[in-house]
Amino acid sequence: MSMMMGRNLKRYDSTSNLIHKSVSNLAAAGSHGGLSQIVEASSEKSHSSLTKVICTVGVQSRTVPELVALLRAGMNVARFDFSWGSMAYHTATLENLHTAMKQTKILCATMLDTRGPEIGVQLAPDDVTSFDAAAPKEPIVLEQGSRVTLTTDTRVKASAKFLPVNNPAMTKFVQPGDDVFVGQYLFTGTEASSVYLKVEEVDEALGHIHCTCKNTARLSGVLLTVQVSNKGDDLPTLSEFDIHVIKHWLVPHKIDFLSLSFTPDAAAVHECRALLRELGPTGANVNIIAKVERLNALKRIDEIIAAADGVILSRGNLGLDMPPEKVFLSQKMVLFKCNAAGKPVVLTRVVDTMTDTPRPTRAEATDVANAVLDGADAIMLGAETLRGMFAPEAVATVRRICRQAEKVFDFENHYQQQLPSAMVDRGVLSQSEALASSAVRAASKVNAAMIVVFTRSGHTARLVSKYRPNVPIVSLVIPRIQQDSIRWILQGEQAARQGLINRGVVPLLANPTHSDMTGLLRVVFDFAKRNGTVKEGDQVVVIQKVGTTSVVKVMAMDF
Repeated sequence: MSMMMGRNLKRYDSTSNLIHKSVSNLAAAGSHGGLSQIVEASSEKSHSSLTKVICTVGVQSRTVPELVALLRAGMNVARFDFSWGSMAYHTATLENLHTAMKQTKILCATMLDTRGPEIGVQLAPDDVTSFDAAAPKEPIVLEQGSRVTLTTDTRVKASAKFLPVNNPAMTKFVQPGDDVFVGQYLFTGTEASSVYLKVEEVDEALGHIHCTCKNTARLSGVLLTVQVSNKGDDLPTLSEFDIHVIKHWLVPHKIDFLSLSFTPDAAAVHECRALLRELGPTGANVNIIAKVERLNALKRIDEIIAAADGVILSRGNLGLDMPPEKVFLSQKMVLFKCNAAGKPVVLTRVVDTMTDTPRPTRAEATDVANAVLDGADAIMLGAETLRGMFAPEAVATVRRICRQAEKVFDFENHYQQQLPSAMVDRGVLSQSEALASSAVRAASKVNAAMIVVFTRSGHTARLVSKYRPNVPIVSLVIPRIQQDSIRWILQGEQAARQGLINRGVVPLLANPTHSDMTGLLRVVFDFAKRNGTVKEGDQVVVIQKVGTTSVVKVMAMDF
């Protein structure tokens, strides 16, 4: 692993230059009046950050008022994690989300997170409405040095002697000497309900795995997550349950993103995409976001990035597979590679303590800022919004930290770094890359307040995001009206929502019957004025087609 990381790091030594330049920016800010930026309270709204926030919804964040609060705090994507909860349970939450969007007039994308080969110990039914009400009355207490047996017999009640796991194949790949982690679902690390086990003996006939506890723990909650260090890669990425949910929930509800849990390689992404395409145009248009959660996936990161539409770096599970001192290196490597490929990259596990407290720790606040400086498109919140008591505060806090970090992000250096990776034959940029990079360069030169992109698929706007301009990118999606054998269908809504995962992209859906470009720009400008993004006299960069030619032009806000 060390040799692999070393080789990868040599391929992007310029990352260290980015760090040094960011530090220089901070120092320069302090020497030129930047101290006021530090000591004075910020008057900006959390929505002003370009970096996006994905929220795991359910339990403490599934009623209309709770979802309205998350939308107003800055939620961009709602994540439905099928590791726990039935289709009926998540459908009710989704319907409430649609109601909340209508009330607030705030657009929000949706994401299905597959269960995959995840192993769990379930302590409560899927459809309960409260973790506290569903959890066992008394926690399961495990003492350091005591013995506990993991059993594949799910009829056995969980206790200090037996923990029933939901994967019957576990005895086939676990061996004596393996390390096993058992912790609360979406564990934060702050609670004591996490235990590390050492496998002593495996009885495949009985389905028993006998272990010794390496620490004392009190296991509680409705679901316990089980992970065997660097094992289980041969299990199917899509379980039968996942395939059922994709066919009967994701496609009918027109979900925007599929988060492919425990993605091992590019082949798993291709297999998932083939399944989606078999389910018709709605399935084919779903973006696949590969979750990198295992060390072996990290070794195949280049092929995974190439195959997927984006990447989630799942630091919680990945951190159990590798030494803690290596985690930051993997983060910088994956973010760098995704940025170069123009693929959105999401970081997890940032403000865990806000599950129980209204403020993050100093280390967590710094971690969020470093994620932005490293190039993250979005931050994903798990327990903080799923079962946390301060969900809207967590979203707003993360957005405010992101905006402060964006103010010292080295946009110029990032822009220069992206150009070589975008070169194709003989060092020439593709037409799309040339258009996107030119718009960002023009915006920088004229100090533009906004970039507007006329698009049908959202692809050009996402390319502009790759070059990380320090201004919003309004993606004005021009929809198509198509007719099947039964009805008229509006194509473009999903493409608009899918821009909500890219840094800086603000999607708008144009009126399909309105083709006048000046009129459409007026709609965008009015929207930006109401949000405080632009004012009279500001410069705006526009990418649009004139006839068959795509052009970049600079306009003044004079109406």
